[in-house]
Amino acid sequence: MSDERSRLADRAAALRLAFDRSFAEERRRDTPSNESLLAFDLGAEPYALRLSEIAGIFVDRKITRLPGGATALLGFAGFRGAIVPAYDLHVLLGRAPTETPRWLALASGAPVALAFETFAGHMRVPREAIVPRDGDDQPGRLVHEVASADGVVRPIVHLASVIDTILKQRPRTNPQEER
Repeated sequence: MSDERSRLADRAAALRLAFDRSFAEERRRDTPSNESLLAFDLGAEPYALRLSEIAGIFVDRKITRLPGGATALLGFAGFRGAIVPAYDLHVLLGRAPTETPRWLALASGAPVALAFETFAGHMRVPREAIVPRDGDDQPGRLVHEVASADGVVRPIVHLASVIDTILKQRPRTNPQEER
């Protein structure tokens, strides 16, 4: 019995020593840095958003539609006590409007929700798999980079450009804003 206690005590001492040493060792740098992306589809085309740029993703959220307004504006939806405009990402990217988008991605940097039809999942890709989009010299472009994973190339929607596009489309009602 004392032989077994001795082995357990030795093992516990070895584990404590390994635990303490782990704080003294330099952090390992051989792990690749990854980027987390939200994968979605617009029709048959794959796309992605950076998870760091969105505050949440919601399914089948009620959108209160408004008459008139910008083509891309679907209406307003409630999120965590806030009423936020919801925009059709299909239209913002130059495609035909979708009739019933199921998914809404809430932007973290601005009170805006982006609607799309198909949620494809979460992706973690190495930063090296994200490259600038070819011919990205046109102003107003909403996709600046593409990510390649599992044989699929997904354009990454640049959320700041989307928000800028929305602000430019917003009708100006205050004469002082036009200065």
